[in-house]
Amino acid sequence: MRCIASWGKLAILLLAVSGAAFAETPAQLQTADTTLRFTADANAPRLLTLQTAGRPAWTNRAPETLIDHVKVDGKSVPVKWEFNPQASQTSAHKISYVYESSAPHLRLTWEWEARAGYGPIEHKIRIENLGSQELWAPLQDSFRFDWQIDPQQPLEHIYIEKGAGTPSSEGTHRAVLQSGDKWEGTSSTYGHPGPYEPREIIPWQLVQTQGAQDGWYVGIEFSGRTHLTIEREKDSLQGEVGLNPNPAPFYTRLVANGSFETPTIFVGAFTSGADAAGNILRRWGRNVLTNPETWKNPNYPTATNNSWGSGMEINEELALHMIRDSAELGLEMFHIDAGWFRGVGDWYPHPQKFPHGLAPIAEEAHKQGLKFGLWVDWTQAAFGTDPGALNARDPKVKNWMVTDLPADWEPEPFKGQTIDLGDPAAKAWAQNETNRLVTDYHLDMLEHDGYLVAQGCIRDDHPHAAPDPFNMCVHKDWGSYWVLSSNSTDVSYHAVRAYYDIHSNLRKRHPGLMLEVCNDGGRMVDFGSAAHGDYFSITDTYDPLSNRRAFYDTSHVLPAAMLESYVEKWPVPKIENFRYMLRSGMMGWLTIMQNTNAWDHQQHDVAKAEFQLYKSTLRPFIRDADLYHISPRPDGIHWDAIQYFDPKQDKGVVYAFRGTTETERSHTFVLQGLRPEATYRLRFHDGSSPDRTVRGRELLQKGLTLNLALPLSSEIVFLDPVAR
Repeated sequence: MRCIASWGKLAILLLAVSGAAFAETPAQLQTADTTLRFTADANAPRLLTLQTAGRPAWTNRAPETLIDHVKVDGKSVPVKWEFNPQASQTSAHKISYVYESSAPHLRLTWEWEARAGYGPIEHKIRIENLGSQELWAPLQDSFRFDWQIDPQQPLEHIYIEKGAGTPSSEGTHRAVLQSGDKWEGTSSTYGHPGPYEPREIIPWQLVQTQGAQDGWYVGIEFSGRTHLTIEREKDSLQGEVGLNPNPAPFYTRLVANGSFETPTIFVGAFTSGADAAGNILRRWGRNVLTNPETWKNPNYPTATNNSWGSGMEINEELALHMIRDSAELGLEMFHIDAGWFRGVGDWYPHPQKFPHGLAPIAEEAHKQGLKFGLWVDWTQAAFGTDPGALNARDPKVKNWMVTDLPADWEPEPFKGQTIDLGDPAAKAWAQNETNRLVTDYHLDMLEHDGYLVAQGCIRDDHPHAAPDPFNMCVHKDWGSYWVLSSNSTDVSYHAVRAYYDIHSNLRKRHPGLMLEVCNDGGRMVDFGSAAHGDYFSITDTYDPLSNRRAFYDTSHVLPAAMLESYVEKWPVPKIENFRYMLRSGMMGWLTIMQNTNAWDHQQHDVAKAEFQLYKSTLRPFIRDADLYHISPRPDGIHWDAIQYFDPKQDKGVVYAFRGTTETERSHTFVLQGLRPEATYRLRFHDGSSPDRTVRGRELLQKGLTLNLALPLSSEIVFLDPVAR
């Protein structure tokens, strides 16, 4: 026994030495742009440094803050984490540090992974309940940081608003970070701020040094209730990233042998400013997050005609006319928007509007060479009583809804009451219903709209935490009720996970199906949606200025091909104004939302030529090229422009727009990305200036000058290399 005990002590000593050696040797993950170094301390892991090549490292002074307790039977039980080196792993592309607690029996995996040779590195934390008893875990942040900084170093902070509703007058926020500054940005699936509350953001932020313009960014790959914070104080720049802790307190259920995973975040480094960071991030997002099958389609992004030009009046006759005109114009998809259904929650064709159903409409679209898409707000319940309707009076459906309804409640024309997808029965219904829609109506694209994904729920028999009855508000917006209580973030967490599963199921069962994320025009524009949908509606206001503003903002961080602008009817007294209107929606995914049959012959011919230009020449840049914001954000008064440049082909294009000012007939834009020593031929598509050749250095230093005679007009300028 004495011998066995001695060997036992030796084993414990060797284990301790092994663990110490593991912890003392920092691990490293590296891409072409970002290098991260890590260490595993005895009770918590730490990100040590963040760096990009040739620039000083950002040093993190804080270990990761891990949860320090759980609740068992309503009582708080402390958690003490200890590093487990045997279960931990490191490789060239991934590190996993494992920590365990013996009582309660928990395992925490702190994981970082580089999924591409360039761009940011992803991070998540997984907490497993290895015991036999249900636990409730408090909020675990995805990531906390405390960078040591020079108190005298000027820093700039950048973040991007969502374009939901009408884009605000700012949208892309740039602010100098002063000592004492504090900031919080939030994101969710709703986004309805009050008059004095900040708008929601795309869950991402960037910090760069002024002058050198090198720095770092962090984003969240999740569509639920999340937040990012930052605070500068003397030599410290600190913040947190992850689920939104408010309203507090947050707790989530950990069933026996179950697990909880924080939203995945990504951290990246860059030099040469925000556009350089964006060009890395957009390419990384396309190749790492999004659906690779979508990008194999050479006609992506797809030029689309949306029926909302006729509003809720859409019917079989109008749809067939629109399909024929869409084909004549050279568009590639016909998309029926709201108004086709029997009623909200009753997603079957209206028998008077579509007496033969939707399948013949899809068949005609396919016959004309078009894809066929459909709008559905598929989590909304109302009062339909026909078979298949999601009836709010059905006791089963009533329990799925996030709140009970007053006796006098009535649905809106295309909005009802949201069900909680986090409830397994509600999720199963939605999964079957979305599959039926795609199958029965022969869909190539399914769009969802409205407040699809719940946040907040009054039920105490769903998987999420129960609400606090003494701290709960039920609000009404657009005819639908939504709940705010201490369980809102947990409700959102479960509902978003279910929503992602439903989209994954659709992709698996229907290869090639496209998924549009609308959600009242931009309320779910985020990196999690990018991984589970194929394109976004980026604003709910569709005039030329709103479209350009929303695109300017969103294109800082997400692939341009995913950013849909709806081109709505707008005053066009002259054909130049008509082109201006169309082109304001042609910088990303193009969707026409007008009754094109109402266009006159000249407008019809011009539109046909513009759509051909989009498909043949502009789309390759939108898919593959770098993007530069070469003007201030559009204000509708002054000139604005966006530049694409493909360094592989040494080609580019500039979209230029003149505002309402009468005095500024010409404007000069300094271009980016070109080779200084190269010579380029400038081709002015509308002939506003003679074509000419010019050296790249001149365009990079002096700029490109354009002349437009009319306010609210536009020009497209192509840059082609001249062989020497």
